[in-house]
Amino acid sequence: MGNPIAILIADDNKLMRQTLKLIIAGIHDTRLVGEATNGEEAIALAKEHLPDIILMDINMTPVNGFEATRKILKDDPSIKIIGLSLHNQPSYAKNMLQLGAKGYISKNSNHNEIIKAIQKVAAGEKYIAPDIEEKL
Repeated sequence: MGNPIAILIADDNKLMRQTLKLIIAGIHDTRLVGEATNGEEAIALAKEHLPDIILMDINMTPVNGFEATRKILKDDPSIKIIGLSLHNQPSYAKNMLQLGAKGYISKNSNHNEIIKAIQKVAAGEKYIAPDIEEKL
């Protein structure tokens, strides 16, 4: 067995971060390496911890998830980013994928959906939540 999948959470909503932490804790062979409350923190923590996967909220201030994704992947294209948003608008998903994200899920996704996204992206596949993919 290789190293556990290192995951960083970037979300300005504390309840969402706590929920994602609980989900990650239940996934075999993963470990949480950090929590960012905005895009600036996500960029700094990505450099510090070099996670395998970042669960990246889109709507954060002062630096949003799009900008943080762009900067993180410019510094380290090997990091896999899964966009996460309350909005299941296809334009958001398209934008994240064009920036280099490997997945996109809505915050309405159930925990099995989030687990599936993490596992697929960790395995090198792209993952788009079905409620978003059908609109793309």
